[in-house]
Amino acid sequence: MTHLQAGLSPETVEKARLELNENPDTLHQDIQQVRDMIITRPDIGFLRTDDAFILRFLRARKFNQMEAFRLLAQYFQYRQLNLDMFKNLKPDDPGVKRALMDGFPGVLENRDHYGRKILLIFAANWDQSRNCFVDILRAILLSLEVLIEDQELQINGFILIIDWSNFSFKQASKLTPSILRLAIEGLQDSFPARFGGVHFVNQPWYIHALYTIIKPFLKDKTRKRIFLHGNNLNSLHQLIHPECLPSEFGGTLPPYDMGTWARTLLGPDYNDDNEYTHSSYNAIHVKYAPNNMERDCSPKYMKR
Repeated sequence: MTHLQAGLSPETVEKARLELNENPDTLHQDIQQVRDMIITRPDIGFLRTDDAFILRFLRARKFNQMEAFRLLAQYFQYRQLNLDMFKNLKPDDPGVKRALMDGFPGVLENRDHYGRKILLIFAANWDQSRNCFVDILRAILLSLEVLIEDQELQINGFILIIDWSNFSFKQASKLTPSILRLAIEGLQDSFPARFGGVHFVNQPWYIHALYTIIKPFLKDKTRKRIFLHGNNLNSLHQLIHPECLPSEFGGTLPPYDMGTWARTLLGPDYNDDNEYTHSSYNAIHVKYAPNNMERDCSPKYMKR
């Protein structure tokens, strides 16, 4: 194990070897080969090229060096093309803070039985007079930036559950193809995260129609990981154990507190009423550390 794998459990190191083709003996060589490709894209400003940063792109593409470099280039190109989105991308940015405090995204403390972090979106919470879609997307991307600092999550990945309960047709009408494509480009094509599944629950017919519109923008691999459960929570529980889920999804955990993740990012300055403007806090440079309340829903904790 090299210093780049420090802090990983032996089980995760083995998982990285088997599933991602990660080899401790060639890790530095793999990283350098990706770094050497940067000269081929002088049109892109690669603002960060350290070993730990490049490693997350290799893991996201199973150590295919060319694919890892393509993702690295897309990561910075997306930011160059959408400068306003990434200006002041911090929890105390007013738009980002409002989205975080409204629960975009929700982040469960416990991981699933594969060690994946579970993100939640309660779509009906989108108050369009309060939050624009771009600020919600910014809050999600910021949250992923913080979470992906955890090496275990670089390897184990994420699960996203979107609850469409009470999401109105009027709200859905604001989800235009252009902003949905912006989200797909940011999450699917330009971020080094492994998504093990995107689960829709309680989706109405017009969400099915929207999904049909965005399908051409999705890679085959992404399409295969999108599950439309409707009102059938049993099919959700076949993939994510109820012991890992809050009661809203038929799980055994208490109802999700929408302020949980906002409090994590804003810390003691979290306040329901007042705007937080402590400008020195930049979550992108804060290492996410799971607290001792967090544990995996691994088989040893299962009641099954």
